[in-house]
Amino acid sequence: MRCPNMIADEEGRLRALSDYGLSAEVGLPSLDPIVEIAARMFDTPAAAVNMIGSDHVFLVANKGVGDDVDRSRDVSFCAHAITQDDVLVVEDARLDPRFHDNPIVSAGQICFYAGVALRSPSGHSLGALCVVDNKPRAEFSEQDRARLKDLGRLASNQLELRRLEVATKAAPSRFEASAATSPNAVICFDPQSRITAWNDAAAAMFGYDAGQMTGQLLDLLVAPEDRVRVQSGIERVRSGGAPQNVASELTGVRRSGERFPAELYWSRWYEGDQMHFGAIVRDMTDQRRERDALFHLANYDSLTGLPNRNLLHQQASGAMRDGSAVALLIVDLDGFKDVNDTLGHAAGDLVLQAVTRRLVQAAPAQSIVARTGGDEFAILLRDGGDPLQLGGLARAIIATIAAPIVADGHELRIAGSCGLAIAPDHGETIEALMSSANLALFQAKSGGRGRSFLFIPALRAEAVARRMYEAELHRAVERDEFRLFYQPQIRLHDGALAGAEALIRWKHPVRGLLAPAAFLPALESGTLAGQVGSWVIRTACAQAAQWRRLQSDFRMSVNLFGAQFRGDSLLQVVRDALAANRLPPDALELEITENIILDQQDTVLDQLRSLRQLGVELSFDDFGTGFASLNLLKSYPVSLIKIDKSFTQAVQHSEGDRAIVLSILDLARKLGLDVVAEGVETREDCAFLREHGCQKGQGYYFGKPVPPAVFGDQFWPAPVAIRAR
Repeated sequence: MRCPNMIADEEGRLRALSDYGLSAEVGLPSLDPIVEIAARMFDTPAAAVNMIGSDHVFLVANKGVGDDVDRSRDVSFCAHAITQDDVLVVEDARLDPRFHDNPIVSAGQICFYAGVALRSPSGHSLGALCVVDNKPRAEFSEQDRARLKDLGRLASNQLELRRLEVATKAAPSRFEASAATSPNAVICFDPQSRITAWNDAAAAMFGYDAGQMTGQLLDLLVAPEDRVRVQSGIERVRSGGAPQNVASELTGVRRSGERFPAELYWSRWYEGDQMHFGAIVRDMTDQRRERDALFHLANYDSLTGLPNRNLLHQQASGAMRDGSAVALLIVDLDGFKDVNDTLGHAAGDLVLQAVTRRLVQAAPAQSIVARTGGDEFAILLRDGGDPLQLGGLARAIIATIAAPIVADGHELRIAGSCGLAIAPDHGETIEALMSSANLALFQAKSGGRGRSFLFIPALRAEAVARRMYEAELHRAVERDEFRLFYQPQIRLHDGALAGAEALIRWKHPVRGLLAPAAFLPALESGTLAGQVGSWVIRTACAQAAQWRRLQSDFRMSVNLFGAQFRGDSLLQVVRDALAANRLPPDALELEITENIILDQQDTVLDQLRSLRQLGVELSFDDFGTGFASLNLLKSYPVSLIKIDKSFTQAVQHSEGDRAIVLSILDLARKLGLDVVAEGVETREDCAFLREHGCQKGQGYYFGKPVPPAVFGDQFWPAPVAIRAR
């Protein structure tokens, strides 16, 4: 761990820090809104303003930073930030040589950090405004850095107000000295509101020469509608009350008559028995503009100009508290990823803007249209309690999205799916309502593109079941509960064993051995598919290596999950598995389905070509059951096709299925592809396939899927061929 560098003028820095009267026990509430905005703007769980003492640090404003964080200066990230002119960004502290062994990092309290130094008028670093996360961040852009600097300037302004407040409570000479060096306008006046002194910044703000206003009434600098409020405040203090401890917003008036928003923070002191007042006045024109800009950044989407998720939540929560019949419609774009992948993000942005215009036009008056994610939108309706009207709106939105969109000269077609929910029946809070709408959206998308669905309670029960099942699947991986069974594949012309297909099973600790249909859909749609798929490849290759010592031409067939094509690790997983077991590439056959190809066509093709170049065999599983199988054979480097068992099992009694099987066999011959027929269950099926040139068969006629030990007993050391009868 590297300790932060010491400041060159550390003694002067600590003196400057003492002018603010801050400590671990004395915070600064005016900084709380800035910290809240920072956490929301950068979507971090924690943000803080941290002052750096001689050997410790202390928080004066805090959101989400726990009390158990080490406060010593040596381990403080902010102590590093104050040594820099620019924003300090640590994307992953575990990989940063300055912080990887920092106790805060080792405890998992900080992984990502971004902080900007806060400085006094003398230029000394006092502390830092920071945002932190216990997870790494891939990027903190230049725009993000600029936004954090803007927030840092607002925080520095609030600190300066604090410095002058502390000065007003000290001797008058100290106050005057502080006022002279302050970048803010400082005005002194007596109980009769006559100005006794002001600094150059105040004179410049109001457009007067330095001595012109001495002895004049403060009213000249204040808009008429605010004068009574100022006078009543002075009278209250004269009568024994304390000055208010928050800034007052009022309208100032310059010598030219120009009005401007101002903030006034004032205090009193005594010179002998005489009461005096000091006011810090700030021109809020730029700050108002900054505040409006920050509000816009925090609540609106920069690309579409629509409200974002944060503002949607605020508006929906308010409507639900009012008892309005609130309805929520979540819209997700189907096929949008393909636009980004094929035409680029610029074209994707044009599509999102076009969809935005259509949604705004289609949405009822007084509704709120928001962008809540990359290609996800939401429509909030205050009077949307009628399910029939809501369904009609969903159909209209789906129709308007489906119309062609021209982007960068390309005519594009995308679809929209909608999930619908109505409060309070489907959720009494915005979080619950949005959860219900998302569950309805999931149901709509599961039925295909361009559909809508209104939430029903059964969807939540199903979601709970899915979560519980996924938790069980995680435990299954951790406890090594998955098993591979093997089903023989037989050469039909001589009845010899050609190889086996590896089929996954789950040895559940309570329900016993589970077939794939009981868990495979949940596994494929969850987060574990890639991890389990890699385990299958490694395990099957290790088994194939054992059996190839008994039969040198034995080939192992393995099914792939779609998740294994997301990313670029599949080729390396296969290479490593072959190398670890000293297997030649043609000893492994990988099976893919049409759905895998269609769901991620661009990424799949390149990886399949690389696998084929490596020498691995590729087969097209469940051939004939989809819509695009024939077309895909032209462009995908498969070496085998597998006839789906639904056709094989019907060849004896269905003319149509027999014709399909014969057509597949004829097509395969002309394309130079081998064929494996699944679902061979009778002697007649076997004879028919052999007679018409099918190379291999697989099914209960030859053997059921069995554990490796049983498979080995069936085929070795007994003769390696079983004769097809």
